[in-house]
Amino acid sequence: MPRSTNAPASRRRKKRKLKLSKGNWGARGNLYKAASFNLLKAMRYSYRDRLARKRDFRSLWITRIGAATRAGELSYSRFMAGLKKAGIELNRKILAELAVSDKETFSNLVNAAKKALSA
Repeated sequence: MPRSTNAPASRRRKKRKLKLSKGNWGARGNLYKAASFNLLKAMRYSYRDRLARKRDFRSLWITRIGAATRAGELSYSRFMAGLKKAGIELNRKILAELAVSDKETFSNLVNAAKKALSA
């Protein structure tokens, strides 16, 4: 009985990896071994940076909220404590958007937080 190979399956696997590494410079985009190593590292980076993006955005939102609340003579932490005390449950993403695009509404929130803190 003739010896059978796994050629079609292994060719598909190799083509899949080479297709994913398309656009990389030099051997990393053309040669299987180099492309395979590069793809492993790229996947690790993409996983790590998907998590890092969430941290980066949260810190950006906090910075924007802090800058807007300082204009209303209140610190970020006091503002958040005041909102919690007032029973206003808005997440940081929405608060940052309000701070940038709708300053009037945000100033109303700052006043509500101040009122809740003083009471």
